[in-house]
Amino acid sequence: MEPIDEGSIRRTVEALKARNVETSVVDNGAQALAKLKELVPEGSVIFTNTSETLDSIGYSGFVHANPKYRNLHDEMEAETDPVKQRDIRRKATLADYFIGSVQAIAETGEVVVASGSGSQIAAYAYNAGRLIWLAGTQKICPSLSDAIDRVRGYTLERHDSWLEGRGRTAAPIGKLMIFENEVAAGRITMILIKETLGW
Repeated sequence: MEPIDEGSIRRTVEALKARNVETSVVDNGAQALAKLKELVPEGSVIFTNTSETLDSIGYSGFVHANPKYRNLHDEMEAETDPVKQRDIRRKATLADYFIGSVQAIAETGEVVVASGSGSQIAAYAYNAGRLIWLAGTQKICPSLSDAIDRVRGYTLERHDSWLEGRGRTAAPIGKLMIFENEVAAGRITMILIKETLGW
């Protein structure tokens, strides 16, 4: 993919801030990891959503079995009862810090999130005390319609390949969230990374 130009990044940052999303831009995954460690205090109850971006920068590994945090993702994976696991997943939307990624960002500030089950949507939309999104700048699109097209095209194709690579069946998008604006100042932070990370 062609690298995103600085003007596009600048317009996106300005548009996100206008929609009450605190936004930082970092050069690479190492800087993104350092920023996350700075933003999430030790002792916090956290949940890390499944994310190629979080895996790529090393944050998923950093918080796994880390006694400095109560990691609800670890608790969910350790639970073998599907009913109890689902209950933990629901409660995880209320975490102090819910950390994940998004599928597309419009230069005009809208953020598009696609999900099969919709399990992260409640946290993203309202429940989480603090929400931190990370995304490679390749996910920036000129407009909302372009962002939706990206999600329904490129992102879905990559996700299906990811599922099939793990022996699972490709699945359609179950829920599609378009974020327009946040009412609670300081609740959402976006970290944009000038690398092609995730899809």
